[in-house]
Amino acid sequence: MKHLMTRISAVLIAMMLLCSNAFAADNPVVTLTTSEGTITLELYPEKAPHTVKNFLAYVDNGFYPGTVFHRVIDDFMIQGGGFTSKMTKKETLPPIINESANGLINKKGSISMARTQVADSATSQFFINLKDNHFLNGTPGKPGYAVFGQVIEGMDVVEKIGKTRTGNSGRYQNVPVKRITINSAERS
Repeated sequence: MKHLMTRISAVLIAMMLLCSNAFAADNPVVTLTTSEGTITLELYPEKAPHTVKNFLAYVDNGFYPGTVFHRVIDDFMIQGGGFTSKMTKKETLPPIINESANGLINKKGSISMARTQVADSATSQFFINLKDNHFLNGTPGKPGYAVFGQVIEGMDVVEKIGKTRTGNSGRYQNVPVKRITINSAERS
């Protein structure tokens, strides 16, 4: 009887693992190939449906190739997806609603939407957190920055980008001296 219970427990655990893997497999995965290496992102449409739809629209329309990580702050985050290597801002789709109250947090490796001081102003720009940045999370009455996915491969590339030397470029600060380009952005 004890062996039968052990086998049943093992089967139940295996079934739970298969179900959890099947759930994760339903989430879109995007691969960013950069001049510094490859970053793979898992997106969470159940938690951030508008944000994921928006990001995938830019991916599917070929918007991101040729853009750069234009704002890099070591031990904070790397930001990209809106400027060319000449620091020319690309034309974007209309802004989306802020989904920062979705329960996802700005932790190391999470990807979030960049925005202005206006809560519902995010368009194409995103950032990847280099550490837990809980101060970017929303609080009651104060919108935060909407997390919509997580790095699942290539965090070493994100950290390498975070260590790059930066300076000023015109009116922009924290711009990598050697441009870090997104060469491709594709669903995996």
